[in-house]
Amino acid sequence: MVNDSGRCEMESRTALRQFIVETFLFGDGDGVKDDTSFLENGVIDSTGILDLIMFMEETFHIKIADEEVVPENFDSIQCLVSFLDRKVALAAQEGGDTGAS
Repeated sequence: MVNDSGRCEMESRTALRQFIVETFLFGDGDGVKDDTSFLENGVIDSTGILDLIMFMEETFHIKIADEEVVPENFDSIQCLVSFLDRKVALAAQEGGDTGAS
């Protein structure tokens, strides 16, 4: 049985992967694993990061601050999912505000 947290993580991982594959890899995501580096493999450039930020803000109802846009948060699907999980957990602790502090 998958708990709500696991289900949400799985759904966010799937949504992120689908967006990245369709937007940046033209539907061919065969070689992209959860830990594949976007920077090292040229998957996403700086303009693409802006598209990804807009997608995440609209899809997951979060606000991403400029200082949060770092490789540790945006360099792979796993990094994105971990970042998103931290944003959601922080928002839950703070009463539901997913905006950047």
